[in-house]
Amino acid sequence: MATEAEPYTLDPMPEFGGTVASVLASDRVAPAPPTLEEARNAPGRRERIEALTRLIEERGIRYVFFQQVSITGRVMGKGVVSSFFPQVAEKGYQLVYGATANLFTDRYGNYIGFDPHESELAAVADLDTFAVLPWDERVARVYCDCYDTETGELLDADPRQNLKRIAHDFEQELDCEFLIGIEPEMMWLRKPEAGQVPEGVTKPYCYHIHQFEELRPVLLDVVEYGQKLGLDMSYGDHEDAPGQLELNFRFDRPCRTADNITTYRQVCAAVGRKHDLLPTFMPKPFTGVAANGHHHHFTLMDRDGNNVFHDPSGPAQLSQIARHFLGGMLDHFPALMCVGNPTVNSYCRMWDTGFWAPIYKNWGWQNRTTTVRVASGGRFEYRGVDSSCNPYLTVASLLRAGLDGIRREVDPGPPQEGNTYELLAGGADIEKVPDSLGAALEALAADEVVRSAMPGRLYKVFNHYKRDEWERYLAAVTDWERDEYLEVLP
Repeated sequence: MATEAEPYTLDPMPEFGGTVASVLASDRVAPAPPTLEEARNAPGRRERIEALTRLIEERGIRYVFFQQVSITGRVMGKGVVSSFFPQVAEKGYQLVYGATANLFTDRYGNYIGFDPHESELAAVADLDTFAVLPWDERVARVYCDCYDTETGELLDADPRQNLKRIAHDFEQELDCEFLIGIEPEMMWLRKPEAGQVPEGVTKPYCYHIHQFEELRPVLLDVVEYGQKLGLDMSYGDHEDAPGQLELNFRFDRPCRTADNITTYRQVCAAVGRKHDLLPTFMPKPFTGVAANGHHHHFTLMDRDGNNVFHDPSGPAQLSQIARHFLGGMLDHFPALMCVGNPTVNSYCRMWDTGFWAPIYKNWGWQNRTTTVRVASGGRFEYRGVDSSCNPYLTVASLLRAGLDGIRREVDPGPPQEGNTYELLAGGADIEKVPDSLGAALEALAADEVVRSAMPGRLYKVFNHYKRDEWERYLAAVTDWERDEYLEVLP
């Protein structure tokens, strides 16, 4: 940490091309201080703010986005002129509680989660996340954790600091370190005129370098901006939907990975503005081609850097603790689906079959027709997550489900052998995922373990938001219905 006598610079960029060892060598993410006063008066905080203020002056930064993440994963917050940075960084900024629910109203006109007469949250900057925006270096951003101004305690409806706590508790109980990466599939579309159907920039040819080349100016800007914001960009390819790219970056600790996904989405939005394109994280914009997944890959490491999920002699090369973690995931699978597939459109991915979507409760070794794929070296790929997810909620829920499986020593059963669809055609009986957002919400309501990843008002707000979304969908008359029924009789 810089002292008053030292010139302050931004934290050095991570070692690009990093490995498991690189991540394990990085500092763990501590839970946010338990009270607002403790957050404001944390040791060394004042000196850090002074150093950042000097940096802002030296770099000519004129504006800072203090940003928090809402229940749906949107980036919310306030922009602050740089001369006010020290006092906002010290005290935090205040917004109505409803900012955690995007300050949207439900179909009855009521604010979701919180009434307008209720109090305000205080968002306190997590100074470790301060970064200059590469698309306009006059502007910087910093992530914040939220507190309740009424109680002075952490705001339960804030997903970011909630994940910090859940990940910390998980690692403390197991004396291990959880590493996770997320594959951020999304699509690049031409901006449609009013009334037009959106179109992808490229053809839906998976792994075709020519299609990748068509998006070269876009992907190179995403890589450049991502690296300047600290993302360790790695592999990428064109996927099998129009304009669909998957540009990966290195796994990390839980909260950093969720921050990185949020940053990546903001990078794509900035690149879209530059190229006059529409980057979309909608799960399923088109019928007849693949959807946008956000598969979660994860491992569990001990103090010596060994992957405790890996046992070369175990079933599917899994250790006993890995099998129990997997058992927990499968036990809580219906509720996890709700958190990982949180929109009405998410379930089009389950019904427009034939594109490797996770439709059944199953797992297997290198089997991409199952919901959980075990990859090499004791690494899980949980595929029941799409691009509309809030990564702070999905990772927290995954940790709680897996930990429950470890505590109860849940047996996941043997890995599935063979293609799921061929097995079904042959008469196999495999439990299916919830087939709609409404069914998934019911599953989540019935699952205390997964709901424990969204304590207090976090679940209350999520349920209000998503229940309203489901009801508005049920009440909407669509073009499909008019085509189908307008002349249904006589």
